[in-house]
Amino acid sequence: MTNIVAGQIAPGFILKSLDGKEYALGKLLEKGPVVVAFFKISCPVCQFTLPYLQRLAERCAGDSATVIGVSQDDARGTKEFNREYGVTFPTLLDDPGYPVSNAYGLTMVPTIFLIEPDGKAKISCMGFDKGDLEKIAAELAQRQKIAAAPLFRADEAIPAQKPG
Repeated sequence: MTNIVAGQIAPGFILKSLDGKEYALGKLLEKGPVVVAFFKISCPVCQFTLPYLQRLAERCAGDSATVIGVSQDDARGTKEFNREYGVTFPTLLDDPGYPVSNAYGLTMVPTIFLIEPDGKAKISCMGFDKGDLEKIAAELAQRQKIAAAPLFRADEAIPAQKPG
């Protein structure tokens, strides 16, 4: 289990993105909730999950919410991963030794958090969990005051869960 569960304060961080820009969790939370997805490029469940997070990012594009990835790999490999899996949302690089991943108490990837503007984790999801991703999408739609559209298409055969 991750050490950070729903209702707990998420540790702050400042990390650089693939394009060298610094992202601070506290600054992002000033604009609204943040979805943080920790992943490794070699993880098959991450490869399966991140394209759905890309859909979510495209839906909540704008200033009301942010979706970011935190890669546990180097910049070159992460750029290739993003290109292969169609990820265009900001991807940050955890430093050697994974200080941010460790601060969140990760035991597996992907691990995804919905962090509220007050800094508390509202949803904590390990592996691929269709229900949790749908809850995240519904929460963000509610904040944007738009109708929640299904994150998964009816013609897609999506399992309920895939452990990381």
